[in-house]
This record gives sequence, C-alpha cells and structure tokens, in this order.
Amino acid sequence: MRYVSLQKNKLSQFVKSLQKKYKVVAPVKKENLFVFAEVEDPEEISIDYIPTILPPKKYFLPQHEKLGTFVKDSVSMAETNIDVEPTVLFGAHTCDIEGIECMDIVFHDSPLDPYFGKRKKSVIIIGYECMKPCDEYATCVTMDTLNPRAGYDIMITDIGDKYILHLNSPEGIEIGKNALFGKVTNERDMKNKLLKLREDKLKNFKVLLDAEYKELNKIFKGSYNSETWKDVGRKCVSCGNCTAVCPTCYCFDIYDDVKLDMSGGERRRVWDSCQLDEFATVAGGENFRKERSSRQRHRYYRKFDYSVIKYNKFFCVGCGRCTRTCMADISLIETVNSLTKEQKNAK
Repeated sequence: MRYVSLQKNKLSQFVKSLQKKYKVVAPVKKENLFVFAEVEDPEEISIDYIPTILPPKKYFLPQHEKLGTFVKDSVSMAETNIDVEPTVLFGAHTCDIEGIECMDIVFHDSPLDPYFGKRKKSVIIIGYECMKPCDEYATCVTMDTLNPRAGYDIMITDIGDKYILHLNSPEGIEIGKNALFGKVTNERDMKNKLLKLREDKLKNFKVLLDAEYKELNKIFKGSYNSETWKDVGRKCVSCGNCTAVCPTCYCFDIYDDVKLDMSGGERRRVWDSCQLDEFATVAGGENFRKERSSRQRHRYYRKFDYSVIKYNKFFCVGCGRCTRTCMADISLIETVNSLTKEQKNAK
C-alpha cells in the first residue's frame, strides 16, 4: 500500500490520530505571517500558507542547544544525551523538505553530528505539495524543488475533491495502515494522475530566474569578481536575517556557560551567521571577510557553488525567505539575474 485517499473533511481526524502517538508541529498563522509550532487543535493548522518565518530546520538544529556539562579538571563532557520527543512535522513544503535533505547530508558527513542524527530519527515528515505559487519571491521552479522527490514519510497532494497521501517510508506506511479512513488507491493509476497533475500545475508558476538550473553553477564560476557584489554590499546592513531564515544555513558557534564558583558548567551551541562582522575574525584581529560585499558573496557561493563542489547539490531551495525577510530589500532574484546578464553579455 503506497497511496491512500483522504476526504478533505477528515484531515482533522487524521491529525488527531497522529496526536495519539506524536507531538505534532505544523504551520499556524501568526498575525499576517506563519510559523511552525506545536498544535493541540487541528483547526489551528494553516494548510495553505506562504513559507514560515523560520524553516523547520529548527526542529533538527535548535537555535540554542545544550551539548553537555563539564566539571573542573575533567577533560570530557558528561550528560551529552538529549531527550527528543517523537514528533510529526506536518505540512512541510517540498522546498523545506529539500532543505532538511541538505542539512542531513552536512550533519551526516564525517564526523557525524549525534545531536542532529538523533533528532532526525525522531521526526516523521509529512509534506504538503504546493499547487500554486507562494508569492513573488519563491524560485522553486528553477531550483527544481517544486515537486516531491524524497525526504518525506508521507506527502499530501490536493487533487481537488480529496487528498492523496503518498506513503514513502515504513513509518509512513504504518501511519497509513492506522488511518482506517484512508481508501487504498491503485498505484499505477495514481502515479499517472499525479504526473498529469504536476504537468498542469506548472502553468500556475512563473519562472523568475533568467538562468536555467543547469546554467547556475557556470554563472557563479565566472562571477566571483562581479561588480554586482559591490552593489549588494552597499545595501547590506549585516543583520544576519537571511542566514537565520535559510533552510540550509547551518553555521553555529559553541560557548561554555561557566558556573560562578568555577566548578563546571554547560557547553552550548547557538546559531551563527557568516553575515555578522565578527564571524570571520580570527586571533590577532584579522578579518578574512571584512567587507559586507565579500560576506554577501560568500553566502551566495555557499548556495550555488561551494555546495556543488563538495556535495554535488545546490543549497538554495528556492523558498524565497532571504528576499522576503531582508531589511535592506536585497533580492536573490535580482542578484542572480544581474550575474546572469553579466555572464551572457560577456560571451
């Protein structure tokens, strides 16, 4: 059993069945924006939403995290185990699921991060497929993250009169079996129907990047000394918003919180940002990315070049959060299109 159908009026019943075993976190409306938060009443869930303020990476790499405790004169940490409640991440968009996949690659690279690994194993991912554009900032079409591919246990697709649930893992299949109100559908017929549906929905989406997916890395290869970076640097205020909301930014700092009597303390991990002035400052005061233009360039190259070299994968998932939240109105779309125009004119 890989596909089940679910009547739309039974979605709340489905969520309630999940809550019997898991903590459920889902998109909820907060004023005019959306956030992922724990829900008690399924009616709180906003199933159609623009990307949340913070991506769901916060459930895998918390903003603040205790790594362990230490005592004076000891060379090893104690109490490094973390308690993780079994959780369902409900309603994640395909771009955010792709972001989790990117994080998974990084934190399972040698050496494995045991904190991330334990959280990843404790979270069931139930996605919700976008059938229309979020807003004018998303570039999921060009970044090839519009359609479901991998990284989820269940994917919910709205086919008009009902939802189709694709059960994509043993955990997802088990959940599908327990959801007795779901009707089993023919796998071949449903694959063909979803394929046609995804071809048709592309008509609703506008391509916002002037470069095609396969061209992006070549454009960045030739753009390191572009004048565009100076233009972006003049706008940037080094607030770090872009990296905080990015689904694939994973930089962190570690600090020791020492007790007043100096007998020991806690070691903690906290999100950091390459856009902050002190990020690239080393002993002696040397700053390897002192200019805001170089820090912005570094951020873009982490998405479109460095990750391709190391992981053969773009780390921009097209969610549009960096543009949406930028205090200086720096647009990823405008920046990439400017670089694209320069490269094409240079030929």
